[in-house]
Amino acid sequence: MSQTTIEWTGDTLNPTTGCDKVSAGCKNCYAEVMSKRLQAMGVEKYKDAFKVRMHPDTFNIPYTWRKPKVVFVNSMSDLFHEDIPLDFIQRFFKVMNDNPIHTFQVLTKRSARLLELHEQLNWTPNIWMGVSVEDNRVVNRIDDLRQTGAKVKFLSCEPLIGPLPNMNLDKISWLICGGESGRKPRPMDEKWVLDIQEQCKTAGVAFFFKQWGGTNKKKAGRLLNGKTFSEMPERNTITVPSQQKFAA
Repeated sequence: MSQTTIEWTGDTLNPTTGCDKVSAGCKNCYAEVMSKRLQAMGVEKYKDAFKVRMHPDTFNIPYTWRKPKVVFVNSMSDLFHEDIPLDFIQRFFKVMNDNPIHTFQVLTKRSARLLELHEQLNWTPNIWMGVSVEDNRVVNRIDDLRQTGAKVKFLSCEPLIGPLPNMNLDKISWLICGGESGRKPRPMDEKWVLDIQEQCKTAGVAFFFKQWGGTNKKKAGRLLNGKTFSEMPERNTITVPSQQKFAA
């Protein structure tokens, strides 16, 4: 577990690492670049670079947190990757179920597998489930997400590499939008962003504008029409239990 500079979360936790490309949004995957860098640094968890690996030793970590956290699960992987068995996913869901004071944000590009497995998972309110929607070619992921049992459903339109007109945002609670960054980022048109913002406003969906991106994302910033948009869904207030047992 580690703190992160990702604007819409507080910490990251990676019970799995590694992935492979499934759509255009994966082209310049930051996690792949970071995995290779960590491998070169000799970090044991990334000894296999970007090959899919499971790390059950991370399961006990949330039981040690005494103050509520907002946690992005698998910033370096995809929990619904085909190489991750159902029982592993179920065991990690049990960890999230057992720790209701924390909010766990799970994001996938593999919405078909998410839909296939969702009835076999326990969707407590502290598990926010999202899908990546980078352009109009993958809007079917929204329909898959909508059918799941997740109480809070969200979209990550980052990197936004094309327009997303007339999305069906029924049952969607939150939308994150942002441009691609890195050495060779693909451009994002302001018109795409403003259209998405208007769709969120009409549908009553919380809108979070993360960044313009580019080769210097800090310089480009995250102001949209001179304002910062950091809307988020409401989080349940849970009383901290006096004792917590570690996962088996």
